[in-house]
Amino acid sequence: MKPLPPRFREDVRRRLRERAQAEGLDGLLLLGSGNLAYATGWHFSVNERPMGLWLPVEEEALLLVPHLELENAMDIPGVEVRTYQEFPGECPPVLWMIEEAGAGRMAVDTLRAELLAEARAKLKRLELVDYAKPERAVKGAAELILIQEAARFADLVLERLLEMGGDIIGHGGTEQDLLTDCTGHVGEVLLATHGDAFQGTRTRITASIHSGPRAALPHGTVTARQPLPGEPIVAGIGCSLGGYHAESGVTFVLGEIQPEQLRVMEAMAEAGAATVHALERGWPCSRVNEAALGAIRDAGLADTIRHRIGHGMGVEGHEAPWLAPGDSTLTTAGMVFSCEPGVYRPGVDGWRTIDTLVVGPDGVDLASRFQTDHPFETRTLPC
Repeated sequence: MKPLPPRFREDVRRRLRERAQAEGLDGLLLLGSGNLAYATGWHFSVNERPMGLWLPVEEEALLLVPHLELENAMDIPGVEVRTYQEFPGECPPVLWMIEEAGAGRMAVDTLRAELLAEARAKLKRLELVDYAKPERAVKGAAELILIQEAARFADLVLERLLEMGGDIIGHGGTEQDLLTDCTGHVGEVLLATHGDAFQGTRTRITASIHSGPRAALPHGTVTARQPLPGEPIVAGIGCSLGGYHAESGVTFVLGEIQPEQLRVMEAMAEAGAATVHALERGWPCSRVNEAALGAIRDAGLADTIRHRIGHGMGVEGHEAPWLAPGDSTLTTAGMVFSCEPGVYRPGVDGWRTIDTLVVGPDGVDLASRFQTDHPFETRTLPC
């Protein structure tokens, strides 16, 4: 298994040029870090200094970067590199990029509001449209291979937590100890397996572990709290391989699962099944979200919902399309989504599961397998 080759990026740039030409534009200026990585394969450090890729319809692509990135940018095949001195600069770098493009009609994927008037003054036509978004939404076979492998490693973190979690807690271990052990162990395996081939790309494990009443925080800080018998332990795992992301997550119970806890876990499993059902039918993203959350509402848990059912994944861990209200995108083969049913009862407990779902021509593939291999009634850690 290897990173995506230069010809993949060449094909991405060709498709983006075709979109620009079809819209009557001279080209596209990509400023979003995810779009830039998608079109070049460069996994650069994102900071306050803008990076840009000018994709003209016919001429050579321009990679527009701060001067301190010159040597790194020179390694990117298929582009001409031009640099600006520093940020913020006498001329804002993005306006400099527009001048370097030398075009009259362009689309920019993202632009700071204070630059809009000056940018428009430099152009005959300016569109604030992200034409890379629909390209990124539908993954090709090579991208899906990386996502599926990333999902496998995210699952391995949960397998490690299932194997060692009870013993770690039994010896006084905390949320932080659980996190250190499972991510450290699998992180070493990930690097031993793929580290040499994927140097220079984003290849890593990320995770969060919350227990008891703190599990009611969808985004909380991992602390030195020791989980107590009978409490839920929410584990959310992310893995990136070659710059592509996947997730896996479950809620364990320390000790025996109680009937009320089983009821919650069953409702979440129904929400997951509803998500798969809706994706298989190519429903709009917003309708997928409504169908999935409907299963939680039907279980009498409507007031515990805190977020959408899921989001797209790929070059970024969170990217469009969104399984959420307001996104009317039709789901189709090649799209990759997280499915994250959650039940949150502040001051009491919290529950969440995460699957990585790959929409295919004949159904939905569960790239993350932990939930399938470990039914919810078996997700316990001994105490």
